[in-house]
Amino acid sequence: MNPRVRALAVAILVFFGSSVVIAQDPKPSPLSSPELKQVVPNAYFFRGQSATVQVRNSSGFRMPGGKVVFAALVDTSGYAHDVAEKYQGLFITEVKIKLGGKELAPGAYGFGFVDDAKLIVMDVGSNDLLTVDTTVDEQLRHPVPLKMEPDGDGFRFYAGRKWVALKPE
Repeated sequence: MNPRVRALAVAILVFFGSSVVIAQDPKPSPLSSPELKQVVPNAYFFRGQSATVQVRNSSGFRMPGGKVVFAALVDTSGYAHDVAEKYQGLFITEVKIKLGGKELAPGAYGFGFVDDAKLIVMDVGSNDLLTVDTTVDEQLRHPVPLKMEPDGDGFRFYAGRKWVALKPE
C-alpha cells in the first residue's frame, strides 16, 4: 500500500475513533435517593463535634468515572451560635470543582448560605476557605431546603431560592 494512502487511512481511523470516544463521554448524572442513602454519612464531624446529617435534605451527582459530589444539611443545635449561624451542612467532593467561579479541591467541607447573599465554604475546623455571591431564583416554583439541579455543563447548587453555579473540572 502506498505510504500516503496508509497515512491518510490511519489519520481517518484516529479521527473517527476519537470522535466516538468523545461522543460516548456522558455528563455528570444526579444521584438518586437510594444512591444518596449509600454515600451520605449519618453524622459529620465539624468544629470539634459530630452533627446528625439530614439525608432527606441532601443532593449530589456522579461523574462519568464514578466519583461523586454531594451536600447535605445537618442538625447544628449543639454548636456555638457563631458557628451555627454560618454552618448549615456538609459538602463532599471527590473531584475539583468551581463554585461561583472559585476553585475548590477534592475534600470534605462545611458550608452555609448566609443572609448577606453569600455562600461560605469552610474546612472542618470552621476556617473560611471561600466566599461567593449567590443568585436568587424568583421563578423557582417549588424551592426546597437543598438541591443540585443540572444546568448546562454544570449544576445549580440551591438552598431554597438562593443558588451558586457549580461546575466539575
